[in-house]
Amino acid sequence: MTHRHLSRGEFLALSGLLAGSSFLSHTAAAAPNKPPPASGSAGARGAKPGPAKPERAQCERLMWQCRASLTQGATEDLSTELIRIGEWLGRQGIAADMYGYGEFIQSFERNIAERLGFEEGCFMPTGTMAQLCALRVYADESTNRIVGVHPSSHHVLHEDDSYSVLHGLRAEMLAPWSRPLLARDVKNAQERPGVVSVELPVRWLGGQLQTWEQLEELKRTCRELGVKFHMDGARLWECQPFYNRSYADICRGFDSVYVSLYKTVGAIGGAVLVGGRNFIKEARLWRHRHGGNLFQMLPYVASAAMRLEEALARLPGDVQRAKSLSEGLAADSRLTVLPRPVQTSMFHVFFRGEPAALVKQRDRIAREQGLWVADEFNDTRVPGVVEVELQTGKGFENVDIKDAVRAFLSLLEPA
Repeated sequence: MTHRHLSRGEFLALSGLLAGSSFLSHTAAAAPNKPPPASGSAGARGAKPGPAKPERAQCERLMWQCRASLTQGATEDLSTELIRIGEWLGRQGIAADMYGYGEFIQSFERNIAERLGFEEGCFMPTGTMAQLCALRVYADESTNRIVGVHPSSHHVLHEDDSYSVLHGLRAEMLAPWSRPLLARDVKNAQERPGVVSVELPVRWLGGQLQTWEQLEELKRTCRELGVKFHMDGARLWECQPFYNRSYADICRGFDSVYVSLYKTVGAIGGAVLVGGRNFIKEARLWRHRHGGNLFQMLPYVASAAMRLEEALARLPGDVQRAKSLSEGLAADSRLTVLPRPVQTSMFHVFFRGEPAALVKQRDRIAREQGLWVADEFNDTRVPGVVEVELQTGKGFENVDIKDAVRAFLSLLEPA
């Protein structure tokens, strides 16, 4: 299979996720041969994003007016956030950096690296850049330009083939879409990859994770085969309650890890790539080659530093609330929840509906009940069925779960 199409077997596996649900039995039309573009992706090869929709600003204003959200979007407008960053920097007496050089930036990089159990870290403007730098370093080191990935990997779905176009790398799909990547997938690879990149948790499986035993076996297999092991840890922070181990223990056995600073943490942007000293030295060089040496990185790092500890302390409660919310929704036979039980603070919900009509219902619920119940309603490969990504986060702790369930079910009411 190519990286843009799912095989028939994988489509059946995807459809199997919905087995037993009330809506699947009503679906008789044949599935299309090509999956719809994932949320946030550019769509077909060569397609360019159109101009911003005029209703987007209005939609965001409506979301910010709500008392809470069942998704983890921005909790306040950018102008307010920038004022907070400036005030925080003033209280801390922090001097500006120059191209990332400055005690505050470097101290933050060390903090993340040590927390994850690595020698050094490097701030990156984006996670895409962080991972491209990592993959390129490994490719140059081994001369093996094959990257082993899950079919839903960010490298494959959301980066416009940058790993191939910019670096001449080739992705090999190692696992079926329907479950996380496992050790046997690496052992049975048609061609041995130079590096395996694993997302923890798997976003497009609703935040699913390997068991601890499966993860340890995967680490051991890569080590025994001499394959570098990289973690796409965009949502790594959310894994800790499931594994009930320190971040350093979770990351031990990986050669490198990238973590996002805006996902979960809530900063305005940015990421950190961590690894060994020589690896990070090379990654900094590739950051420069990618045009990532911003004249000042301080606002991004400050936005993360001023809220990191609070965000991490909140996660166990977020996960528990996600479990309660998901079970409340799953009690309605019209909905299918993935995964079940929920493993992180995020999960996906499948149900029958038409996206445009659901958007109108969502906005009505926001105005009448003050709850933001969804960002987008994505078509799936099952005709007439949509997928919604939900995630508990800041502000949701004050919401009664029954009220949240009732608000979400209002989507299914007649218009």
